Amino acid sequence: MRYHDHEMRIYGGIKLYTGTSTPELAQKIADYLGEPLCGRDIIEFPNENLFVKLHTSVRGQDVYVIQTTASPVHRNLMELLIMIQTLRLDSAARITAVIPYLCYGRSDKKDQPRVPITARLVADMIEVAGADRYMTLDPHAGQIQGFFSIPGDVLTTMHMLIEHVNNRLRPHLHDPVVVAADLGFAKKGRNFAAAVDMPIAFIEKRRLANDAKAQALTLIGDVNRRDVLVIDDEVDTGGSICEAVNLVKAKGARDVYVVFVHPVLSANAAERLSALPVRQFVTTDTVPIPPHKMKFLEGRITILTVAPLLGEVIRRAHEGRSVGEMFNE
Repeated sequence: MRYHDHEMRIYGGIKLYTGTSTPELAQKIADYLGEPLCGRDIIEFPNENLFVKLHTSVRGQDVYVIQTTASPVHRNLMELLIMIQTLRLDSAARITAVIPYLCYGRSDKKDQPRVPITARLVADMIEVAGADRYMTLDPHAGQIQGFFSIPGDVLTTMHMLIEHVNNRLRPHLHDPVVVAADLGFAKKGRNFAAAVDMPIAFIEKRRLANDAKAQALTLIGDVNRRDVLVIDDEVDTGGSICEAVNLVKAKGARDVYVVFVHPVLSANAAERLSALPVRQFVTTDTVPIPPHKMKFLEGRITILTVAPLLGEVIRRAHEGRSVGEMFNE
């Protein structure tokens, strides 16, 4: 149901639903809000078609669907879309798609002939399915916000990462420097470095093909005899991080820490990271790390939960309160 501008929006209570992509994070969000996760059945038929059935009615309710869209990407994306449509057909008053990690974030522009802008397609599908609003964390490209016609909260985990660095890592660092893993992360890297009161260095790299491989070329800045925090928004195959770590070590860096938001960790990325001379990895739970990958990183990885952040934003959205106040904005 769509509302005209002159109609009053009246929502019932918060109803939380989740797909199968990130049950632990969804439960933490539910615990933060003091609300239960609502029951639903998600069935995959032998022909791989998905079927969703809600256990109870959501008519007139303020519904939030928590679903990350990491691997298996297309299964998780279809679960999200089908759940949104199911809620719409059951007459939910408002539906918000809570997507900790939004897939296809790198397909944000036509940077060569005859290619799609898949991030825009994903935004369109979420809207057509019936979402009234969306929430996501640290999209790879800021312009993805413009692909949605519905309102949304595009949030960042940088505040939590900065707090962790200042409170847990900073006391142990020697003459530290922040290194942005590529120039595309330069602006966020500068903001991060300013917030932790450290100098910034950059790695210049050039993408060579469409297969996500990249070649690190130059280190802009000084890391010699200094502890280094390599930062990035996500780690996919681990290629960029491997090159960054090896480059700063070759330039004389002491201990290296890797800080990133989304642990996508495709293929053998976790195994590749485990072989690096890195003292500690710091990331979040926007993407769950399965046990067979976690075993390579245990003892050297800290995972910060985004549940309080998303839970508080859900509460404020439900109550019609400012989200910017959380960050003094």
